[in-house]
Amino acid sequence: MNYFSSNFKLGILGGGQLGKMMLYDTRKFDIYTCVLDPSADAPSRLACDEFTVGDLLDYDTVINFGKNVDVLTFEIENVNVDALESLEKRGVKVFPSAKTLRIIQNKATQKLFYRDNEIPTADFSRFAYTSEIDEAVDNGGLSYPFVWKSARFGYDGTGVKVVRGLSDLTDLPNVECITETLIPFKNELAVIVARNEQGDIKTYPVVEMEFHPEANQVEYVICPARIPDDIAKKAELVALKTAEAYKHVGLLAVEMFQTENDDILVNEVAPRPHNSGHYSIEASYTSQFEQQLRCILGLPLGNTESKVAGVMVNLVGAENHTGNVVYKNIEDILAMDGVTPHIYGKKQTRPFRKMGHVTIVNEDIAVARDIAEKVKRTIEVISE
Repeated sequence: MNYFSSNFKLGILGGGQLGKMMLYDTRKFDIYTCVLDPSADAPSRLACDEFTVGDLLDYDTVINFGKNVDVLTFEIENVNVDALESLEKRGVKVFPSAKTLRIIQNKATQKLFYRDNEIPTADFSRFAYTSEIDEAVDNGGLSYPFVWKSARFGYDGTGVKVVRGLSDLTDLPNVECITETLIPFKNELAVIVARNEQGDIKTYPVVEMEFHPEANQVEYVICPARIPDDIAKKAELVALKTAEAYKHVGLLAVEMFQTENDDILVNEVAPRPHNSGHYSIEASYTSQFEQQLRCILGLPLGNTESKVAGVMVNLVGAENHTGNVVYKNIEDILAMDGVTPHIYGKKQTRPFRKMGHVTIVNEDIAVARDIAEKVKRTIEVISE
């Protein structure tokens, strides 16, 4: 099929920053794109060929959007899977598949999938409602501390809480959920796996993630991870095993723990471009967003190696600031070597909202990490 400067239409469910960054590459290749998002101000609205406002969880809305495109993908997991299955039956290619998304959308089914496929992961229990956890603790089937996760609709640290005692359970929503053993770990790692319809598969280098202690959001992504080669190889093999089990087409971001004993456990996965791969726009031969297009269009996979070491800093809304956004001191970070800001196009800031990211590239990962800290200290995402 001819995708370039043709009548081919690519549909993207979700018009947030991930969609916007994918559109950098559809414009580079002159691929016609249609985007569906609930917000009229979505970041992707200006870069696509057709923009539609609509509810991603509404069956009819997704059907009516999807039936007019040749290939459909998504940049967010919270979409109507029943609609995706119906579209597949009508002959629309959906990548990753509705089957893959249905497993991943629910953290309980995701964890059962790992258990069934002998993929290493933390021990867990599933509950129909949070209120059932008290009884499990009383009966001795569960003991503090543990991690509580909402089975559905969690993102960027929401829907996740470390529970150290009864009082930590009181404010949690009474929803389907899982509890996980609290893993003492040395590092949080991630590997992005790229796979096309032909089954060709490649991995990006292992990255290391440093988290903000309060917001439970990634503060820095460091590539390559500062870990021994044998641990990196182990993480890569676990990521490949996970991707092969899903048989997905597209990108699969596999987030993992490196335990105190140097075991690798899968935490969770995302079937799309991911925060842990943003560094690749500046640091890799093929960015994760271009690679996603190559995967879902059945094109040859690009080189996943890094040209240079990279660190990514998330730009999130400052605490106590809500309203029209101002990027304070952005000129100061632009004056630093190897620094590239990406502003997502969200006009309104609020505490901890993802508003952009900054990539820092350098031949030396230690230098890049030092500059990243200066960037973090210098730029502020505030309101007018």
